[in-house]
Amino acid sequence: MTLTLDDAVDPRTLRADFVAAMGNAATGVTVVATDGSAGRFAQTVSAMSSVSADPPSLLVCVNRRSPLADAAARNGVFSVNVLAVDQARVSDVFAGRAADGCAPYDFGCARWLPLHTGAPTLAGASAVFDCRLATHHEHGTHRILIGEVLASSVTEAAPLVHHARAYGSHRPL
Repeated sequence: MTLTLDDAVDPRTLRADFVAAMGNAATGVTVVATDGSAGRFAQTVSAMSSVSADPPSLLVCVNRRSPLADAAARNGVFSVNVLAVDQARVSDVFAGRAADGCAPYDFGCARWLPLHTGAPTLAGASAVFDCRLATHHEHGTHRILIGEVLASSVTEAAPLVHHARAYGSHRPL
């Protein structure tokens, strides 16, 4: 069946189909964090992508209801922490779920280190990016933060993967 722009699609069906299809897209798991005069916040985020290598930049999408969205825009800095396979607990904490004695959004669940911008970066992460906010845009329910990467690092730790509402790890074919 071929749809045209004139075909009416029930918005509830469209949304449900979209959510199901996105659930089948395997993604890395990141925690985006900020610190500064607007406060210290972090949130688990699956929508992260590189934008350009010249200049090094990336984007993350954060729900506008999250305190992180406004704080990162006001602080002007944020970090992106690509979680390692042994950091699923950290993902849960910053997704708003209590885990192993940690309250939701509790920075005490892991060790954090500041880099150039002062935004907290996660010790033991597979990769970290320390960013200065270049711009941000609103679209739908989310704020798109585009950051200029001022520093980055990578470890030997395998990255945590999320697929079909479950954590996993990457295995080469």
